[in-house]
Amino acid sequence: MELISVIIESPKGSGAKFDYEPATKDFKLKKILPAGMVFPFDFGFIPDTKGGDGDPLDVIVLSEIGTFTGCRMDCRVIGAIKAKQTERNGDEMRNDRFVVVPEVSHLYSDVTTLLQLPDSILKELEAFFKNYNTLAGKIFDVIELINAREALEMING
Repeated sequence: MELISVIIESPKGSGAKFDYEPATKDFKLKKILPAGMVFPFDFGFIPDTKGGDGDPLDVIVLSEIGTFTGCRMDCRVIGAIKAKQTERNGDEMRNDRFVVVPEVSHLYSDVTTLLQLPDSILKELEAFFKNYNTLAGKIFDVIELINAREALEMING
């Protein structure tokens, strides 16, 4: 399976959202999540890509550990959550979330597709992204879940 490089912006368990700032080559605090809300897994991006929102493609990293802001890791893609996001002003855009596993993971070492995950993890991810966007005045609608091959094709363009 092809590996991709991922950079973490907001670590698992973090109540803060960080964004990478290419101009200054550092990470900036973008927002603080409401009390009790934290990232369920590491959240970051795929360098040298561009999504429908103009930012690099988003990734959620399923792992038994949380890392740190700025951590770079090699991951394998296991699928994606294709989604439409509606902004506060009504503009709609695609804002997919690619689901990856670190190459060095023990717990997820045999996982190669979203279908191998417990349904509870997929429901939690969907609920997190919906709630996160709702609190920002946006709407996050899941279009479909796709497999690793389709997700890699989307990443590689």
